[in-house]
Amino acid sequence: MSTLLAVPSNMPGGLDAGMGMHFGHCDIYTIVEIEDGAVKNVSTLENVPHQQGGCLAPVQHLASHGVKALLAGGMGFRPLMGFRQVGIDVYYAGQFATVGDAVKAFLAGQLPAFSEQFTCHGGGAH
Repeated sequence: MSTLLAVPSNMPGGLDAGMGMHFGHCDIYTIVEIEDGAVKNVSTLENVPHQQGGCLAPVQHLASHGVKALLAGGMGFRPLMGFRQVGIDVYYAGQFATVGDAVKAFLAGQLPAFSEQFTCHGGGAH
């Protein structure tokens, strides 16, 4: 059984792309299909405009595409709660420069669950 993992990314996305440090403001998501503990497929998914539906619009967007886990460097408290409500597990990956490095750490079980201590408090300074 495979799992879809989303990683906020800088353009053009993919494993070599830089991490988009705030999930709701990234240009694109790298979507990584994980099967049996390994990367099976990599694709991209454009983000939705942040102003439409506020910070919960990207949460619904990812959920509607079957995403089950998200690696992020930053997000506010409201979207974190939104991800929990739609059943998407969120992991903190803010220390990684590239999507590929974050995915490797995820596969190795080295990423902590994203908790309130990692949340941003508005203002856009991440």
